[in-house]
Order: sequence, then C-alpha cells, then structure tokens
Amino acid sequence: MYQICVSGAAKGDSVEEGKELAQQLGAAIAKAGHTLLTGATIGLPNYAAEGYKAAGGKMSVGISPASSKVEHVMKYRLPIEAYDTILYSGLHYVGRDTLLITSSDAVVSIGGRLGTLHEFTIAMETDTPIGFLQGAGGVSEEITKLMELAHPLRTGAFVTFSDNADELIAELTQFLDQEHKKYYALYK
Repeated sequence: MYQICVSGAAKGDSVEEGKELAQQLGAAIAKAGHTLLTGATIGLPNYAAEGYKAAGGKMSVGISPASSKVEHVMKYRLPIEAYDTILYSGLHYVGRDTLLITSSDAVVSIGGRLGTLHEFTIAMETDTPIGFLQGAGGVSEEITKLMELAHPLRTGAFVTFSDNADELIAELTQFLDQEHKKYYALYK
C-alpha cells in the first residue's frame, strides 16, 4: 500500500544491538502490506530487508549509491540478496539518501550514525513522516535532544517513537491513511 523506508546504521554498535529489532521491523512492514525501501546497504537496513522477505513481503526495493550492479557489489561492497529490485542511482551516498527519502511515503529509523541523521534531516525538510524504533542505540536514541536543539518542528513533519515495530508501523499507516484519505484509492 505505502512505500516505507528503513533507515539505520550500516556499521557500529547499534547494528548488533538492533539486529532483531530491524528484522521485526521488516516483518511488520511486510505484514502491513507495504513496499520496503532501503539504501541497499549492509547492517540494520539489510536485516530489515531480510525480515521483510522472510515474512512474505511482496516488494523490497534498494536504492543504491552505485551506478551499476558491479559497482554496487565490488566497489561499495553492498548486498543484493534481500531485494526484489535495486535502483542503481549513481548518486553516491548524499544523492542516494535524498532520492530514497523523497521516494518514500514514510521513514522508520533504527539505531544509526551520520547517514541516519542525514536521512532524518531530509525527512524533516521534506515533511516526510518519520518514526523511530527505539532500543538499538545510536542516533535514533538521541533524536529528541537534537530536535530540541535544532527546532525542526517548524517543518510540520510527523515524528513518532515506539519500541514496538508493529505498533510503530500501525501508527505511521494510520497517519498516512488520514493524510491521503482523499486519494486513498491510489494507494490500494
């Protein structure tokens, strides 16, 4: 129904802390009938993609920073197995992040480091709804402090937090249903 992006750490402490949560998140997105989008990277986004496929998800899409499959695998050393399709953007990480977030109906962040913070900033600036799955450490656990310092709520973006993947996806879905009520038939 909706295109839900999973943003999160590719490396670092929050990957080990959040592996199970990421798999649960992928499964929750699949159970809700949504399409999964990620940056086609290792770590938490890939664990979410694996959880999505294991739960019977219908369409997992990776948006790669690379310009070809060879570059994706050989230069960037990124996975391909958990994706039904990968768009090789050739935009490197900064451009890929923008395409990823603006192609999504909502974003869920888990754990994270600088890239997750970058994707959060793009979501806020584009008014893309964003949820934070708590429990993996990293940037996602510090977002409320950063929001207070940066005062980003002026953008009007919907931001929510939960430590339960199913509840977080249900809340984002409910928000999107309300936002797109007039055009609901387009999302079926």
